[in-house]
Order: sequence, then structure tokens, then C-alpha cells
Amino acid sequence: MVNPGGSSQPPPVGTGSLSWKRCAGCGGKIADRFLLYTMDSYWHSRCLKCSCCQAQLGEIGTSCYTKSGMILCRNDYIRLFGNSGACSACGQSIPASELVMRAQGNVYHLKCFTCSTCRNRLVPGDRFHYINGSLFCEHDRPTALINGHLSSLQTNPLLPDQKVRPP
Repeated sequence: MVNPGGSSQPPPVGTGSLSWKRCAGCGGKIADRFLLYTMDSYWHSRCLKCSCCQAQLGEIGTSCYTKSGMILCRNDYIRLFGNSGACSACGQSIPASELVMRAQGNVYHLKCFTCSTCRNRLVPGDRFHYINGSLFCEHDRPTALINGHLSSLQTNPLLPDQKVRPP
């Protein structure tokens, strides 16, 4: 397993009786033919699991992601933190324990999920529009949407009104 941003080369495993490695997951000796190394620790292949979906990471790929003590598969990392683990509005890192808002695959801090025009925060239940990468409250949606003029927005398909859902 490779931990992005971490060391990927394990120390050599010896062959003597003192070379048994302990699993970071269960604490037991690793006598298996295969063992995994990530986060500076050895793991039984059955013990290295995604903190969210419990998938055995050795079976679904060659990488795992860590954030705030959680071990995650690629899908759950992206689902929780986006591709970069950063807020799409401010670019700052999003802590694993923080609630987030999502729109069209982008992830935002709660405080950053705001209308591009009036800067009012969008909260669960609010209707909003997501156009060309920008969020708009229902009141400040571009007039091209209201009047049905699509010439300036023709290259990007318009999305139907969306409702903010609780994180």
C-alpha cells in the first residue's frame, strides 16, 4: 500500500524469530505470506480497512488515504474531501471532523458555501443554482436564466434548481 504523502518503502523484513511484525490494526503477529505497509506500520491484509466503508484496502487497490486519523479508500476520501481535500471556494484544507456542503462534485466549508453575488450563506433547504462553477441563491441567479436567454451560457449546460441538503 502506498500512503500518498507518506513513506512508501518499508524497512526490510528479516527471517529470524525476532523479526515477527506486529499488526497496527489488531496488534497480533503477522505470520501471513503477505503483509501491508502504510503509515509507518505493518498490517494484516484483513486488518487494513477503510474507516467509512470497511473495505479491505489491500483488495481494492494499491493506495490508501489518511486524514485526521482516518484511513480511507480513494472513493470515500473523494466523497468526503473532494479530489484535493480542499474547499472549492477558499482552497484551504477541510478537517476530517468538519461538516461540509457539496455541489456538483465540489466540496465546501459550511462558511464558504455562499452566493457568488450577495455572499449570503446557503443553508439546508435553500434553493440555489450552480452555473459555470459558481453558486447563486435563488434571488441572485443570473438574469439569463430568468429571461430564458441562453446565448452566453450555451456552452455549459444549465442545471435545474437544486436544493441544499443537510451534509
